[in-house]
Amino acid sequence: MLKWALIFFVISIIAALFGFTGIAAGAAAIAKFLFFLFLILFVIFLVLGLTVYKKITD
Repeated sequence: MLKWALIFFVISIIAALFGFTGIAAGAAAIAKFLFFLFLILFVIFLVLGLTVYKKITD
């Protein structure tokens, strides 16, 4: 998922350089959405992993 966010970010940068502002804005919005979705899922799984680890070690 983070890879796709990076790909859309690169697409938005390249499109902005060539003057395609609509495509650049769309790709940047998709990249931002995917990045924050990845970040939220990472935090959720980190908390779940830590709680399961504490239950196993206790």
